Amino acid sequence: MFSMSRNAIVCLLLVCAPAKESDLARYEFEQAHMGTLARIVLYASSREQAERAARAAFDSIARLDAIMSDYDETSELNRLSHSSGRWITVSEDLFRVLAISETIARQTDGAFDITAGRMVRLWRRARRTGEMPAREAIEEARRVTGPEKVQLETRTRSVKLLCAGMLLDLGGIAKGYAVDEALKVIRREGIRSAMVALGGDIALSDPPPGKRGWTIAILSLESAKDTKDAEEVKTLSLSNCAVSTSGDLEQYVEINGARYSHIVDPRTGRGVTGRMSATVVASNATMSDALATAACVLAPERALGVIDKNRGAACLILRQSEKGITMYESRRWTGLNQP
Repeated sequence: MFSMSRNAIVCLLLVCAPAKESDLARYEFEQAHMGTLARIVLYASSREQAERAARAAFDSIARLDAIMSDYDETSELNRLSHSSGRWITVSEDLFRVLAISETIARQTDGAFDITAGRMVRLWRRARRTGEMPAREAIEEARRVTGPEKVQLETRTRSVKLLCAGMLLDLGGIAKGYAVDEALKVIRREGIRSAMVALGGDIALSDPPPGKRGWTIAILSLESAKDTKDAEEVKTLSLSNCAVSTSGDLEQYVEINGARYSHIVDPRTGRGVTGRMSATVVASNATMSDALATAACVLAPERALGVIDKNRGAACLILRQSEKGITMYESRRWTGLNQP
């Protein structure tokens, strides 16, 4: 799904200082894409080079939105969702995301599952109406949900959905993939130092001139969306990697005294309950996006185990209970660079 949800749950604050003595100048660009604000910061030798790279990167994001949006009925994703029972040849981008999603679904025992589109739409409606989805509707959505209900044929780049009525939703991975691809476009323009952010997903290349890395601040669960008054929990200095945060900062609904996140547990069909956020650092944003989503669904200890099995990945989970906020760190988290 592409909504304001990932923008609303961002728990990251990017701090970008201008370059000092350097032949490169800092440029910043913003455009609305995928239901949120896409932001690009880069260091280029000229405004012309910077604008050309940013324009190409935004075009890449728009192209992927047209492929992977579940809001646009004409998108390639929605056309695939309405083709159950038949082998359909899909684009390289869509097939790549589906294949990665299949792997992560296995790693997370189904906590990350792109076939949960019907569930996502039920809870999207619940956030609008304030009403609990009907039990029968949840059970029907569960019937057509499950990674085993999607078949992939690599040789022909073909996909077959096995259940009529199932809907695919890439809201937990598509933005990450989009920023990865946008950063590749910028690199092809000869720019080595850049950042692309889309909602809660950030892809980073080389550090700004004269810096060790891009400074990333992780915000507390109590922080307002306005980052000027944000409370920082951790600060990292990162480069040539990606970082994603998932959680329920604003996209949630309270029903009968319970708080349900926009993030749905595909195994139960219900929105995840309780205040939480998960920040994942990984080699690319496609992985960090999907793993951060799964980390909000899984129990913290299980989530950290999944993260630790992914080479180079690290995770910080914040969960609120009656006793306050508990912080969970994966094995590699403490090894990340501090500014």
